[in-house]
Amino acid sequence: MVDFIGQLKISSVNQGISTGQFWIGSSGTIIPSYSPVDGALIANVYTADENGYETIVRKAMEAFVVWRNWPAPKRGEIIRQIGEKMRQFKTPLGMLVSYEMGKSLQEGMGEVQEMIDICDFAVGLSRQLYGLSMHSERPAHRMYEQWHPLGPAGIISAFNFPVAVWSWNAMIAMVCGDTVIWKPSEKTPLCAIACQKLIAEVFAHNNVPEGVSNVLIGDRSIGEKLSLDSRIPLISATGSTRMGKAVGAAVASRLGRSILELGGNNAIIVSDKADINIAITASVFGAAGTAGQRCTSTRRLIVQENIYEQFRDKLIDAYRQLKIGNPLDENNHVGPLIDKDAVKIYLTAIEKCKKEGGNFIVEGGVLEGMEYPGGCYVMPCIAEVQPHFEIVHTETFAPILYLMKYAAPEEAIAIQNNVPQGLSSSIMTLDLREAELFLSAGGSDCGIANVNIGTSGAEIGGAFGGEKQTGGGRESGSDAWKGYMRRQTTTINWSSQLPLAQGIRFNI
Repeated sequence: MVDFIGQLKISSVNQGISTGQFWIGSSGTIIPSYSPVDGALIANVYTADENGYETIVRKAMEAFVVWRNWPAPKRGEIIRQIGEKMRQFKTPLGMLVSYEMGKSLQEGMGEVQEMIDICDFAVGLSRQLYGLSMHSERPAHRMYEQWHPLGPAGIISAFNFPVAVWSWNAMIAMVCGDTVIWKPSEKTPLCAIACQKLIAEVFAHNNVPEGVSNVLIGDRSIGEKLSLDSRIPLISATGSTRMGKAVGAAVASRLGRSILELGGNNAIIVSDKADINIAITASVFGAAGTAGQRCTSTRRLIVQENIYEQFRDKLIDAYRQLKIGNPLDENNHVGPLIDKDAVKIYLTAIEKCKKEGGNFIVEGGVLEGMEYPGGCYVMPCIAEVQPHFEIVHTETFAPILYLMKYAAPEEAIAIQNNVPQGLSSSIMTLDLREAELFLSAGGSDCGIANVNIGTSGAEIGGAFGGEKQTGGGRESGSDAWKGYMRRQTTTINWSSQLPLAQGIRFNI
């Protein structure tokens, strides 16, 4: 096997505080990183202490004063080189993501590819941070708006995408002229350390100021400190709805700005006019991929009653073909859950579903034996349910799929929308009217609405995010960059007079 740990310069004991090229010693506690793949200890990490936190924030503020004055295309050149560095280390970094998080190797590689893609996007963006020119109502005046760097941006990322979501935020923030303070999940700290060491090489080669990219590894208390710190104008947080509500309230209390990417309870509507084979593939990958630990994972299937039995039988047959095991083996489709706490949540959800009347047509459970070390491998399962079940309205970060039926398209949309979350959605249909209804103002209420592709995954070119308890934020592509900058409206008077707006006269 490739020595990906050595290639990424991960030590047995690692510091968890970095300003870029430099790593700062800490008196904080040590957290171990265990792989859910086999339960083995990968490495230990020192968490940030109070002095380390203050050092990072001060350094980020100092670097911002310099970094914001770098021309945006020059900042883009740095991001281009970061993308090249990620290309160079795609294999070892993808393997680390797979091993530390537990997703399949293909998905680990895909996540690194997302990092590369967002770098490419950000490079182009560096020459497209456009404002607007507007006509003034006053003669001999010119009005326009421009966008300026905002300041240090705090990024709180989750374990399920330990590098991609950070890059979505960090590459855009940095190309916009912001500095970055990254608080990764304490469940996947080594991925953050590896990324920081790779980009540090780029920074050293280009004399990028220390403090442009910072890492703070620690527990939720670090996230709380960032959220309450008025020196950090923007917090972008990815995680549970519970976490997001706490972060949002803390940031709002100081009138800061937040980008929240929270839970999803995503549904696929399968019409009787669907291509069944496409629908099956999308449903299985959406529900079982990453062991159901994507915010865009398919949680609910809403199937038209005329094809319900046919679709259900095909779905069961497809589930029987899923291979569960070591995610570094590319023959396997499903790896482990992140840890044993996640396993407990999975089992609790199954029991709740059964108590409410759910009928499991594909049973769940924990897998044991030499092929499944570590105690984190579970079986993807399917339950027939009613839309009103409480458990159906709850996001469970595990491979549990809820199956229900509908009669009319309007009913399916109502079922889909009747949950607190609003991230991703999909309809499988070859009928234009059904598709357009789903995409209309009276259709899906989610931030992402797809036709004939699943709910899972996202392309970096589009703004990513959702509505309702998903948080309402947007990151990655399109014009999401505006969330990392401040808007300024400017009026220039190039006349010899001072005409006032609305024709007001003020004579002295």
